Amino acid sequence: MKRFTGFIALLSLLFLFTACSGSSAKDDTLIVGIDDKFAPMGFRDENNEIVGFDIDLARAAAKKMGKKVKFQPIDWSTKESELNSGRIDLIWNGYTITEERKKKVLFTKPYLKNAQVVVTLKDSPIDSLDDLAGKTVGLQSMSSAADALKADPIANKVKSVTEYADNVLALADLKNRRVDAVVIDEVVIDYYMTKEKDQYKVLKETLAPEEYGVGVKKGNEKLLEELQKAMDELIADGTAAEISVKWFGEDKILK
Repeated sequence: MKRFTGFIALLSLLFLFTACSGSSAKDDTLIVGIDDKFAPMGFRDENNEIVGFDIDLARAAAKKMGKKVKFQPIDWSTKESELNSGRIDLIWNGYTITEERKKKVLFTKPYLKNAQVVVTLKDSPIDSLDDLAGKTVGLQSMSSAADALKADPIANKVKSVTEYADNVLALADLKNRRVDAVVIDEVVIDYYMTKEKDQYKVLKETLAPEEYGVGVKKGNEKLLEELQKAMDELIADGTAAEISVKWFGEDKILK
């Protein structure tokens, strides 16, 4: 009986040690939820490696915090659920700060400006927002593009809105003329324009100015404070500006 009791005690200690080790490993790693088709913020390159502006910035922040970082591709339409369930620690991939989202997550201070714009094909007769009347518009599902379109009077005049899992699919349907225009983040289409400038044109009118922030689970003020401190240091020492120049050709970081 004593041997059996001792064996049970040993198993209990091993279980406790394993649990503690797993917890320490988790605490030492930031799991960042991303949309891996959101160039240039976070996307896969030709070698299938996850790269991008937000990827570099997250790595630099994690280093400042003394942590490792793991990038977890997620369904962007379920991002807040992924965060609140604990499957990810941060939403960090061109995540627009909105009043509605503030009810669901904690945000860092904004670090980058953006706007929602309308892109069409180069030969399209659409030249203004008013020209979208009677047209089919595409956009990413559960994105700030949807909110921006709904907030504009033109939303009541478009023929229909087609939602996509990501911007890549929306732009593909635009190329194939299945939609007449796409509402998309300015930083995203600017990136694609550098590669396919003869393919698209962007309307001068914007739908909504906005700012990007990093989303943290409500109740985790400690992580938010640590992350904000790291972000502030990256801005102060010029690291964030260097990353911005690498991806955008200029310093777009909000000071």
